[in-house]
Order: sequence, then structure tokens, then C-alpha cells
Amino acid sequence: MRVLFDQGTPLALRRALAGHTVKTAREQGWSALGNGQLLSAAEAAGFDVLLTTDTNIPYQQNLKNRKISVVIIGRNKWRLVRSRIQQIAAAVNGAKPGICTVVEIPSQ
Repeated sequence: MRVLFDQGTPLALRRALAGHTVKTAREQGWSALGNGQLLSAAEAAGFDVLLTTDTNIPYQQNLKNRKISVVIIGRNKWRLVRSRIQQIAAAVNGAKPGICTVVEIPSQ
């Protein structure tokens, strides 16, 4: 699968997604794109999953007819995120087009 990391997604998660092609919005030159534009650009470029910390996407974007899946992790601090690496990898591996999956990250 091709996975796009949105701004703020901890880069250390790349290691947990071995077997996937992972790029960042910055690497793609998409840092300035808003959520709708980013989703469209990612779909056009053949990405399967957007991994983001933006919890507002499901409220701002209609994902129903999208070809891309969205996985949301609500926090961007690595010390918090690393405790949920297996759940994040499982969410990415099980991603389905047009579906948003939220992986809860504890605040402590």
C-alpha cells in the first residue's frame, strides 16, 4: 500500500509500516494544501491511505466516495504514539477506501 503522512504525523511511524511505501505531504510538495485538496492530490497520485493527526477531517470532508482511506491518530507526540504502533499498523493494513479509522492515543 501507498501511505501518505500528513503534517504532524510522527516520522518514526515509517518503521512500523515496513512493506508499505510511505511518503510525507512535504516530500510530495503538498505542505500548503488544505484537507480536501490533499485528499484529491493523494488519490490522483495513487495513495491508498492518509495517516493524519487531524481529527477534524471526518467532519470537514465527505469520504464516502473517496478512493483513499484515512487513519487518524489524535496525537503527534512520539512518546504517546509509540504505545499504539501495533494498532496503527493494523488500521493501515485493514484500510478500506472511503473509510475513516481512528486509533485512540492516550494523553499520558
